[in-house]
Amino acid sequence: MLNLFLHLMIIRMRTSYTYIMTNKYRTTFYIGVIDNLNKRVQEHQTGVGSQFTLKYMTKDLIYFEEFLDIKQAIAREKQLKN
Repeated sequence: MLNLFLHLMIIRMRTSYTYIMTNKYRTTFYIGVIDNLNKRVQEHQTGVGSQFTLKYMTKDLIYFEEFLDIKQAIAREKQLKN
């Protein structure tokens, strides 16, 4: 039973990231939350994932923070956007 509890806690504590991407001229910024940062950066660089990314060419990762709780990552994203 303890192993099941620990397994559930590990799943719940999956790493999440709040990140900031920008374009070549540093005039447009994209702030987001994701659980697989490498994959998301690759999506930004290839123009996959959102119309915003494609339109404004936000391809450069300039900042990220790592969290063990997705709720903290979302709260940080909201803080950065305000």
